[in-house]
Amino acid sequence: MAKIKVKDTEVTVVKVNGEDYICLTDMMRAKDGAFFITDWLRNRNTLEFIGIWEKVYTEF
Repeated sequence: MAKIKVKDTEVTVVKVNGEDYICLTDMMRAKDGAFFITDWLRNRNTLEFIGIWEKVYTEF
């Protein structure tokens, strides 16, 4: 696992099948509790993005 520095915060980067993925948990920790994942998941844009991602990458 590699680490990158974003605005003075170390964020883990994992490579899976040639694709890079960043750790959202590392990004959330940088906010010192002022912004929680539950708040992020309530955001309309986030829900729309997840819905589109599911349609594109998940087969039902």
